[in-house]
Amino acid sequence: MRYRIREAIVVEGRYDKNTVSQVVDTLILETRGFGLFSDRELMELIRTLAKRRGVIVLTDSDSAGFLIRARLRGAVPEGLKHAYIPDIPGKERRKSAPSREGKLGVEGVGAEVILRALRRAGATFEDSETGDLTGEITKADLFEMGLSGGEDSARLRGELKRRLGLPERLSANGLLEVLNAILTRRELWELIEEMSQR
Repeated sequence: MRYRIREAIVVEGRYDKNTVSQVVDTLILETRGFGLFSDRELMELIRTLAKRRGVIVLTDSDSAGFLIRARLRGAVPEGLKHAYIPDIPGKERRKSAPSREGKLGVEGVGAEVILRALRRAGATFEDSETGDLTGEITKADLFEMGLSGGEDSARLRGELKRRLGLPERLSANGLLEVLNAILTRRELWELIEEMSQR
């Protein structure tokens, strides 16, 4: 499932763009690494988009990604938001060796990590329930929160069950039923956010 967001997203390269486009439906611009630094037209386009609909910067968590963020922060006076992916050791599938800093970039993280980063940055989700924290908790919410469909989902579900004092053997469907009985969508989002910051 792809989520439509209002803001445009700026990523470093085409592999990042490909990964993010599988998660969200919006305009995605590539900086081509440091190519942005000398591309006046691209910088002007980002400024215009930032004023009209907002722009989210989603670069790798390495030194190059932070240099690009700093450049944009200085050049775009309004409408810029920053989404950060966590430091996850590893290498992308297409590469034979990890990056110099040994961290996964945007292209190497899962959909749930990208969605969490965008949500924390304040992305405006237009056609999903993400922006509306009322109503029933759905399976899509569990996926988006990283509680299902991800490589770390089982651990996260286990931690959530422990925090809420729920049985360890509770199935995913059972968990959904219980969550709807004891929490609001807003309370669950807040709890997941708190857990992810530890």
